[in-house]
Amino acid sequence: MGWEALGQWGEDAVRIERLAGGVANDVWSVRVHGQLAVARLGSRSDADLAWEAELLQYLDREGMTVPVPIPTTDGRLFVDGLVVMKYMEGGPPETGSDWRRVADTLRELHRLTQGWPQRPGWRSSTDLLHTETGTRINLTAMPPEAVIRCRAAWARLTGRQTCVVHGNPNSPGNVRITADRVALIDWDESHVDVPDLDLALPDNAADLDDGAHDIAAQASAAWEAAVCWQDEYAVKRLAEVRAVLS
Repeated sequence: MGWEALGQWGEDAVRIERLAGGVANDVWSVRVHGQLAVARLGSRSDADLAWEAELLQYLDREGMTVPVPIPTTDGRLFVDGLVVMKYMEGGPPETGSDWRRVADTLRELHRLTQGWPQRPGWRSSTDLLHTETGTRINLTAMPPEAVIRCRAAWARLTGRQTCVVHGNPNSPGNVRITADRVALIDWDESHVDVPDLDLALPDNAADLDDGAHDIAAQASAAWEAAVCWQDEYAVKRLAEVRAVLS
């Protein structure tokens, strides 16, 4: 159905302009019921989108500021891969204090979601020690030496408690800050994993000790290299993952 599905949110629902940042999806600002909102069109399964919608509704109820899905006129939270979400005010983090607020927000996410079920079709970083694919990750597409490096970084996370991770919070474009709140947006990469993956923030805003920061930074770089493999950013991130000494 594509963007024709936007009509399910009302006869007056209309696209306004394409938004930057979407890689796997087409993301636009829209107007629904006279209010500004954000719409994302992609190819994720209904089960995948239902997991994300349930998570965002739960976090909203628990007091976090998140882009909750806006239902269609008949109450559905997505239609043929299209999701319409509440617009989040604010700008990107700019100062060390801003990033420390982001770290606090991420830790609240991690606290609230311990024991959350895995997103359908996804694998955690430690799952990928023993399997090769999961949603956008396909380790068979990477050079064998790169896979060895990534798995060595993820192996350091073995045995740790898991929770929902945002997946890409160190990108300023995925955070909206105002004077009184921090909103995390773009939950398309969220899944259940070890919280360290979220905490390799600019200027070590999560205040990790040297050893913990090294583990988080290496694991996060390996994850982003695998998710985005073959684009320029992925190659850059892989270069940050240490080679394994034989």
